[in-house]
Amino acid sequence: MEICTRRFWELFAQLGLPHKPDDIRYFIESRRPLPAGVSLAQAEFWSVSQATFLQESLDLDSDWISLVDQLNEKLHH
Repeated sequence: MEICTRRFWELFAQLGLPHKPDDIRYFIESRRPLPAGVSLAQAEFWSVSQATFLQESLDLDSDWISLVDQLNEKLHH
C-alpha cells in the first residue's frame, strides 16, 4: 500500500493556481461556500482542464483524492 505524501499546496500547483499559504486562503475564502448540490468539479470558477482533473481524481480514486476531498470540504463549509 502506497501512502500519499502530497501536501495541500501541491494540489493548487497541480491545478495551475498560486500556491503560497496566503494565496490558498484567499482562493478558498473568496469562493466559498459552494451551493448545496454543486459538486467541486462543477463549480463555475474552474477551467475545463481543472474540472476534468478534479472529477477524474474522484472517479478514479487517484492519489490526489484525499486532497481533493479536503478542498471540497473547505469550499462547501
